[in-house]
Amino acid sequence: MQNNSNNNEESELVFGHHSVEELLKSPTAGQRVNKVLVQKGLKSSHIGEVIELAKRSKLIVQEVPKTKLDDISNGGNHQGMAAYIAPYQYAELDDIFKAAKAKNEDPFILILDRIEDPHNLGSILRTADAVGVHGIIVPKHRSTGLTSVVAKTSTGAIEHVPVVRVTNLVNTIKDLKKENVWVFGTAMEGDNYRSWNAKGAIALVIGNEGKGVSPLVQKQVDQTLSIPMVGHVQSLNASVATGVLLYQAFASRHS
Repeated sequence: MQNNSNNNEESELVFGHHSVEELLKSPTAGQRVNKVLVQKGLKSSHIGEVIELAKRSKLIVQEVPKTKLDDISNGGNHQGMAAYIAPYQYAELDDIFKAAKAKNEDPFILILDRIEDPHNLGSILRTADAVGVHGIIVPKHRSTGLTSVVAKTSTGAIEHVPVVRVTNLVNTIKDLKKENVWVFGTAMEGDNYRSWNAKGAIALVIGNEGKGVSPLVQKQVDQTLSIPMVGHVQSLNASVATGVLLYQAFASRHS
């Protein structure tokens, strides 16, 4: 994560053309972006588009040497552009239901139980956007938040999928059940995911990279799912497992 004091506010850095372009296309770009940096002397269609998008939102655009971008991105693949932004704003639970209603769809919710790797969260956001998830719920404690690493890994999906941060996942799941949301989780002894009927209002719980779904959360799950494996390694990366299950849900919901 990169931080920079700008106008007496803590800012985070987003870099790379996909992330910066999606950020500037966001309706809230004018309020959230503090400054856009582009590499001096670099000419490309992506640089031109970023400058044009920034001008539309009346944002400050500063030309800087490549060495400056290399430095602030810690040698990352900045592709000649970066933006300082205010910290990401979290959504409210009701925003997820509003997003589903706006599309005339049953709520499709992802609950992440103590996902700690920001790269996993970024990848999960990307897949969630691809399959039409209406929102993601994460706990405030023992979980990665919305950081610049998450934003970069999500390649812009962070701008399109609401993320709700809650104090207590168990209470939140109980609230979802009051809204007739059916809650699914993962477990080694669960039903084969290929038979999963994901139609209707649903929430899928994905557990921690090493420990899985916590026992108290597991007790709230209506049905558990498993991903059969025949290899020597009997577990999948959290973002990979999420992708497998989300695409099964997508196939079920659109069949």
